[in-house]
Amino acid sequence: MNDQEWLRTALAKMHSGQWFSWKKEDENGNKIPNDQRMTYENVIVIEDGITKPTEAEVNAKIQELKDAETQKQNDKVSAQNKLKALGLTDAEIKAL
Repeated sequence: MNDQEWLRTALAKMHSGQWFSWKKEDENGNKIPNDQRMTYENVIVIEDGITKPTEAEVNAKIQELKDAETQKQNDKVSAQNKLKALGLTDAEIKAL
């Protein structure tokens, strides 16, 4: 995932539903290009009762998600190595 995808995923995991969106214009009324909108600075809350999380909170959530993804990949490699140690071939492991 790229940085924008990590940001979007982290925000989506922080509250249920579509609680946030992205600014379309900067403070001067200039249109923000679509490829530049997905940044923390451009996050807006669109659901009542929810406040915008701090950048530190969002960064912590992103790190949590990255760590979980790394652990998932490490667990996959570990499981494959254990299956190989039991005598399974790569083709048999892939078939699982």
